[in-house]
Amino acid sequence: MTQFAYFAGHEQFQPEDLVRHAVLAEDAGFDTVVVSEHFHPWVDDLGASGFAYATIAAMAQATSRITFMTGVTTPLWRFHPAVVAQAGATLDRLSGGRFTLGVGTGENLNEGPLGYSFPKYAERAARMSEALDIMRALLDGEKLTYEGEYYTTDRAKLYSPPVHDVPIYMAAGGPKSAALAATKADGIITSVRQPEVTFERVIDPARAAAAQAGRPNPRIVASRWSIRAENDEEAWTTLGAWRGLRAPGRLHAVDPMDLRIKADEMPREEILAMYSIVHTPEDYVEVYAPLITDVHADTVTIQTTSIDQEATIAMIGAEVLPQLRELK
Repeated sequence: MTQFAYFAGHEQFQPEDLVRHAVLAEDAGFDTVVVSEHFHPWVDDLGASGFAYATIAAMAQATSRITFMTGVTTPLWRFHPAVVAQAGATLDRLSGGRFTLGVGTGENLNEGPLGYSFPKYAERAARMSEALDIMRALLDGEKLTYEGEYYTTDRAKLYSPPVHDVPIYMAAGGPKSAALAATKADGIITSVRQPEVTFERVIDPARAAAAQAGRPNPRIVASRWSIRAENDEEAWTTLGAWRGLRAPGRLHAVDPMDLRIKADEMPREEILAMYSIVHTPEDYVEVYAPLITDVHADTVTIQTTSIDQEATIAMIGAEVLPQLRELK
């Protein structure tokens, strides 16, 4: 049965607001909260940048049923992979087994401000391969001595270990990341605009890599961006904190001011065309149904923003999720 996740964006909302949103999401019937983890936001005028691990801990204490996933954290520079494993283990304990670790190769927006280099994809993927080995071993209870090209541990062990299994999911937008996730993680997190493209670039390569490695098909967490608004003017206002997400050069940017300037130089209609604009419950169902009927995702993440986020969470719970749960 498909699970449904609410996306909690640290780049838009302050952490205390996100904790309240998690409570509302649980009350609305969501199964999971996917929590973004950033050091810098996408723009400097309307952005936020709370510390995701602390926010999730607070969410866990404020809720009782809903589960949590980082969407995503990068265990490559700011955090040694062993520290990410330690964070995941602690969140597993504090939440009573409601935490899944979602990781990805990241953006320079989160590493460059702290003086780290942000190499090309090949090195980022090689680092991730080592990081996945380290995190999995530690979360599984090993005392780990590891000598890789990028990371080293000397008899590292989690002395506050998880008390439940902590799955690791990896973000993938192309075949190389999909194959790595399929062979070393438990599942894939992917953003979907066109289902057929997602199959070609992510799902099919992942399944092929899993089969070659003798592993089961990875589970899929599929997300799609939507803006709830009555017209383009309201949509642009609603998108304020996220407009730098589609600016050119976003992967290697350091300063969110630069992304804001680039985004505001672009035609608004060009940026808005990259999102699904919705207003009614029926609009939401139309946008997210293909992730169930075509992609067959195990978890569908409703990644949405609106002028009144709290009212939107309640509306989705009351009028959208019941319709989506009937789809197969």
